[in-house]
Amino acid sequence: MASSSQTINHNVSLLKPWQWLGILGPGLVVMLADTDAGSLITSAQSGALWGYKLLILQFILIPILCIAQELTVRLGLVTGMGHGELIKHYYGKGWAWLSVSTLIVSCVGAILSEFSGLAGVGVLFHIPAWKTITGVVLFLITIAWTGSYRSIERIAIFIGLFELVFLWVAWDAQPVGHEMLDGLKNIPWRERSYLYLAAGNIGAVIMPWMVFYQQSAVLDKGLTVRHLRFARFDTIMGAVITQLIMASVLVVTAATIGKSNPNTPLNTVQQISDALTPSLGFTVGKILFALGMTGAALIASIVVSLTAAWGLGEVMGFRRSLQDHPKEAPWFYGCYTIILIVGGILVASGALNLVNLSIGVEVMNALLLPIVLGFLYLLARHALPEPYRLKKGYAMLVFVLLLITSVFGLFGGIAGSSGS
Repeated sequence: MASSSQTINHNVSLLKPWQWLGILGPGLVVMLADTDAGSLITSAQSGALWGYKLLILQFILIPILCIAQELTVRLGLVTGMGHGELIKHYYGKGWAWLSVSTLIVSCVGAILSEFSGLAGVGVLFHIPAWKTITGVVLFLITIAWTGSYRSIERIAIFIGLFELVFLWVAWDAQPVGHEMLDGLKNIPWRERSYLYLAAGNIGAVIMPWMVFYQQSAVLDKGLTVRHLRFARFDTIMGAVITQLIMASVLVVTAATIGKSNPNTPLNTVQQISDALTPSLGFTVGKILFALGMTGAALIASIVVSLTAAWGLGEVMGFRRSLQDHPKEAPWFYGCYTIILIVGGILVASGALNLVNLSIGVEVMNALLLPIVLGFLYLLARHALPEPYRLKKGYAMLVFVLLLITSVFGLFGGIAGSSGS
């Protein structure tokens, strides 16, 4: 087996630069989607309420995010199965439905958060919510029904890269170094509102739909175990980028509202836009914020809708590939379309509070982590053949990190909710 593995690595290393660039994508897409509208809003609220006291958490979560998503990639490429399909194969249909149920709950919450963010951006330019959402839903349905996985991946990456404007905005805010360091001191661990936002940040970084999406995406793209090395690099690169964006948004709000008017919660997209762009001028600032938020929300809407359809297909057994024509996979395209339409109707009604909804969704993700990460760890220990299975010291390290993350997310979410 060792010689076979060496042969695979040798063959992959002979790929031309444009060939291995073609392998990259699923990790970058899912990580850019990870920095979705809800995540950006949670990060902005963190900076507004607690200054830099939650900044360190953004960097602590990078290796944990890499570990979790690397296991996802490994499971997909080695077994050739999606996450729900793998759970059904090893633990039965009942457990698979439990896992996919958490996925659907997370996806519904996410799509409401994304559409609310997009509607909020539309309001900045005096566009009614129903017009914005109608256009978004039609766009998302069209690209899925008429494109392949690779074309949708390219569109998603192009849209998601608009999020990088937040790095520029953070630099322009000129945060003070010693104030950032002071924020690392006297962490208010006993404050329920702090714990609630900490749980929200954990749920904003590690989400159930990310695990399902990347495992299905690498398969729909046609990758195999010989691409594992590049898929890992794709995941690590995406994890670093997404957390830099999260940290940037937190830094900007901490340097503005968190400094001039501390402990003031954000309630609307307009307030977040004003906080993020005070020194860029009204017009430029509003446009940059709109580009960043639109990129974040659109790429996440694509990923979340596809993930829900893939997850249901894996448990129910219907055809579920973007390579299939809609006539060949009607259930897959139907599920994708229904979640978009239902989410659009709920958001267009105007009955949802964007900030509260977004943070609540991320806390819900944190509460679901024990199920999601539990299955991920068990599969990595039992579903993989010997050369790729988690073993010895690394298995223990992964177990401890995933356990601490799950417990802290669960504790913070429950404690913060009970105090709110």
